[in-house]
Order: sequence, then C-alpha cells, then structure tokens
Amino acid sequence: MPKNKGKGGKNRRRGKNDNEETKRELEYKEAGQEYAQVIRMLGNGRCECFCFDGVTRLGHIRGKMRKKVWVTAGDIVLCGLREFQDEKLDIIHKYTADEARNLKTYGELPETARINETAVDLAMEGDGSDDDIGIDFDDI
Repeated sequence: MPKNKGKGGKNRRRGKNDNEETKRELEYKEAGQEYAQVIRMLGNGRCECFCFDGVTRLGHIRGKMRKKVWVTAGDIVLCGLREFQDEKLDIIHKYTADEARNLKTYGELPETARINETAVDLAMEGDGSDDDIGIDFDDI
C-alpha cells in the first residue's frame, strides 16, 4: 500500500476557512458590464437578475465562483453582458453589503437599489398594487 504523503483528505480542506474577511478593492463596472440584483435562484448555477438598466435577465454564475462564492436572492452582483444574447448575462463578482453601500454612496448604484433585501421583500414590493384579492366583506 502506498504511503500517505499529504496532510489529510478532502474533509481537512473542507474544514479550513482560507478566505477570512480581508479588505479588497472595490470593483467598478467597465464597458459591457452592468450592476444587477439577484431576484431569485433557479438552480444549476442560474438565477434571475434585475439589471439596474431596467431589464430582467437570466444570470449564469461563472465557473470560478461556483461552490466558492454563494450567491443568494437579494445580492448585488457585477455582471458581464453578452453581445450575442441580450437576455442572458454572466455573474462576474458578488459584492458584500458594505461594498454595495459604498457603491450606492459613490453614485454607481441608483438610489432605488435595496441592499440586503430578501426575495420575499422584493416580490411583495414588486407590482405596487393593493393586496385586494377581489373579496369584499362589506357585501356579505
């Protein structure tokens, strides 16, 4: 049987927390990129994103970020727009809540952008109509 030369298996690597919170430089959008907010996760590394140019697109989490950076509903992300498919985009970078607040104060994100909002909050606010379901109890 071969001798073990390593320092443990995959469970040891899983237990490590290499990426402690370090101060990283704020990434701004360039040409062909847009800021977006994740509306809901669809599975298989895909999600529905509301870009701050006013269009809702299908987002795809890039391979380098999959299983390393967890993207959830309500997160502010930097996306690369596809030249050949306008309805799809690629998620390049996920901003923390502090970074998103900094982007908002610098004027990169619109004032209407909501940071740390869950999918339920976004859906409740969605259409802006009354919660009237058509039943009037005064008539009964």
